[in-house]
Amino acid sequence: MLGRISASHIRSQRAVLRNNIRVFSNKPDVELENYRSEWKTYGDIKNYTPGKFTIQTFNKISPFGLKRFEDEAYDIRATGDENVGNAHAVLLRSHKLQEDEIMHTVRAIARCGAGTNNVPVARCSELGIPVFNTPGANANAVKELVIAGMFLGSRRVIDGINHMKDLGSQGIAKERVEKDKAMFGGREIMGKTIAVIGLGHIGASTARDASALGMTVTGYDPGLSIDSALKLPNEIQLQDSIGAAVSNADYISINIPYIKGENGTHGIIGKDIIEQLKSDAVILNFARGELVDSEAMKVHLDNGNGRYVSDFPDDLLWDHKNAVILPHLGASTEEAEDAAAAMAADTIKCYLENGTIKNSVNFPATALSDRPEGSIRMTVINKNQPGMLARITEIFGESGLNIFQQVNQSRGDVAYNVLDIDTSGHKDVISFKKVQEKITMLEGVMSSRILYGTPGTGYAKNLAGKYFV
Repeated sequence: MLGRISASHIRSQRAVLRNNIRVFSNKPDVELENYRSEWKTYGDIKNYTPGKFTIQTFNKISPFGLKRFEDEAYDIRATGDENVGNAHAVLLRSHKLQEDEIMHTVRAIARCGAGTNNVPVARCSELGIPVFNTPGANANAVKELVIAGMFLGSRRVIDGINHMKDLGSQGIAKERVEKDKAMFGGREIMGKTIAVIGLGHIGASTARDASALGMTVTGYDPGLSIDSALKLPNEIQLQDSIGAAVSNADYISINIPYIKGENGTHGIIGKDIIEQLKSDAVILNFARGELVDSEAMKVHLDNGNGRYVSDFPDDLLWDHKNAVILPHLGASTEEAEDAAAAMAADTIKCYLENGTIKNSVNFPATALSDRPEGSIRMTVINKNQPGMLARITEIFGESGLNIFQQVNQSRGDVAYNVLDIDTSGHKDVISFKKVQEKITMLEGVMSSRILYGTPGTGYAKNLAGKYFV
């Protein structure tokens, strides 16, 4: 991906790409520097289009979402295209992204979906790259499958379908259809109790629809947000533990994220929880297969009349008579794919154009009001260390540049700054070359951007003490 470019080709492109770029408007001219580094760090100089943001896509991304990127400012290139160019942002679905697929030019990565297990998030944080997801975009699609799973767990519909196919193959379906229906009895869901574990977008939606179907709803979520709480049915009974929520439930819907490691959620629905279930409880897992202890679940299914319905593969339960294992269909609707792609595209656009961070899994939510007239916006990503902001602002002061407005936010080891610089009093050219280099090369700074004028320009990185721009 970080392909080498021939020396002769470099020479032919130098006049176009290594020159300083000046952005002209009715405001003071702004002089930036771009493309100073080793050429091997660019994937495709020949097909790169200056003046546009290049968005690299992995997987097939919904055209509905890609239309959010205007043709005059964005160039969409699919991975595998020989003209993929030098990506400024990456958009993907299920592709397992490797570090060597992330070019030095990449400013941001967005996944069209809620989970980001296929993205090296921790490494991206170290590289100063925000990773975005699309929470809630597929909530309705997953919720509908949860409701469908609840019906499948209540009535032996699939067993009945397979039985009728068998009878049909023998030519005796009509004479046996009434006699054999007693083999597939079930129960209704009205008046039953459902425990919803995890009350985010999907959980809250599931709780609302279950209540509308006449069910008693109980729930548990230690991190319940105000936004999600406002979406819950008024009648829901919130519990203080998973055990308390599931002990009297006829149905249990699992809607929590999968987190590896210590204090994670691997096997959180384990023996201690499953032993508290009713013998005929139906467990609905459309979150992650690893959340459930398969051995303990098998004991539950063997010893009672319970059901396990999931759209994740399970090597132990796949052929159990009381398990319904589906393909991973949760978000596999046209509407969900459109919504996720559109949300991911909008998130990328807001970040590239305005420096706004929303729905990031590794960077702090950050937004600064619109850039005032006569100002230039700059963003700085640095390690979350004491004194960094003072060192950054000091360089502006030493350069005679006043800060109109700014915001500084941090999350974990990462800090993010957005600053609008006053240009009044500067009659000719305001040169940011030296200012940007001084800031970028501060110890602890990972990258900086100047958001003004030509799309795709104004980006600089500190690569282990080497200035990349």
